[in-house]
Amino acid sequence: MTGIQALERLFPNKRIKPKQVEKIEFEYERHGTLSLIANWDVARGKVVSPSIGPTRTEQDFSEHIQRTIKIDEKAEWIFIVDQLNTHKSESLVKLVAESCGITIDLGRKGKEGILQSMDSRADLLSDESHRIRFVYIPKNTSWFNQIECWFSILVRRLLKRITVRSTEELSQKILNFIDYFNQHFAKPFVWKFKGFKDHK
Repeated sequence: MTGIQALERLFPNKRIKPKQVEKIEFEYERHGTLSLIANWDVARGKVVSPSIGPTRTEQDFSEHIQRTIKIDEKAEWIFIVDQLNTHKSESLVKLVAESCGITIDLGRKGKEGILQSMDSRADLLSDESHRIRFVYIPKNTSWFNQIECWFSILVRRLLKRITVRSTEELSQKILNFIDYFNQHFAKPFVWKFKGFKDHK
């Protein structure tokens, strides 16, 4: 989730009154933006290993995955991700190869072997025989990824009304919300999608 703005409202919100909703101050001062990289544990309904920083680069994502798999270094990890370049990167391939004991020559990025192209890198990263693998959802189907459902909860329950004076304060409020959510509201989403209907 990118572009999370640290907004300081210039005046306090007007509190709820009988038969009236809270009125949120519309003027604000910007104090920068953050990106949130997080995992959704589908079985337990919890946010796992959130990473918050100013960018969402190849290195940011690779370091996030590395931190996540260190939670249980012998476990099988399946990450459902979209088609972003950062999800098919050279550093991610090297991380998975090292973590899974893959000793073959990976080649060179843009030149040869597994590292040659995004497609060849994705083939290794999605190999079902590996303990750590990635499942790539089709383009324009972000709603297949349940973390997107949770991101909408974060927006509605926290970010829509937040006022902060810095990105550091914003980061801490997001982490506090994640802790609170995991302790009090964690449960698997009831997945209602039943597949596409055949329109002939």
